Amino acid sequence: MVNSDLLKENEKIDSLQRNGYSIIQDSTRFCFGMDAVLLTEFAKDRIRNSDEVLDLCTGTGIIPILLRAKTKAKHFTAMEIQEEVADMARRSVAMNNLNEDIEILTADLCEMSKSYYNTFDVVTVNPPYMIPGKALVNPNSSKAIARHEIKCTLEDVIRQSSKALKSSGRFFMVHKPERLTEIITLMKEKKIEPKRLRMVYPRIVDEPSMILIEGIKCGNQGIRIEKPLIIYDENGQYMKEVSDIYEEA
Repeated sequence: MVNSDLLKENEKIDSLQRNGYSIIQDSTRFCFGMDAVLLTEFAKDRIRNSDEVLDLCTGTGIIPILLRAKTKAKHFTAMEIQEEVADMARRSVAMNNLNEDIEILTADLCEMSKSYYNTFDVVTVNPPYMIPGKALVNPNSSKAIARHEIKCTLEDVIRQSSKALKSSGRFFMVHKPERLTEIITLMKEKKIEPKRLRMVYPRIVDEPSMILIEGIKCGNQGIRIEKPLIIYDENGQYMKEVSDIYEEA
């Protein structure tokens, strides 16, 4: 039985179907999507038991909570600029008895403390995708901040990720295919060498809708292009690989 005192107006609790974990979300704000789930699946086998993991733009904490279920990483630190959203993340962490495993910080990644520089083995990020002026900005400020580069840009995200990573640390990001050239250029400029790329397609006949990319700080050149990930079959049902991701662990 869930303690209703955990919830505020418009909030709900959704099962994550992993380790019995759940997450608090607010329907009037930005709820997590498939991109966050796919990013955790893309990263999980590259995360070691001894790793300190930093999640930027964490929102309601979906990525560190899922990665806690999928890996045995040593500890997770997560940054979110919006206090109300970070508060939801902290309550979700507490609800799942993960306070010793996950720390949620209300922080602007652009003003990251120097104490975090060269500290983390892994950085994960599901950042805002859209550039203001090139897409309609949601009138809901919380959703706008989550979707549009209002509080941070792609360059900010990659620059600060590089600062936070140790040498040979791993960087994992989900983003949009149309920005791939910019992403790779910025990663190389900030000394994160692109090492692995996977395109995500809604259906086999569609153009890709997402990219999953891994980089290594100060890594050697050479990138592996993985087989495409197709979400739906011709009947609109999840492909087996996707349905397996959503099954109970």
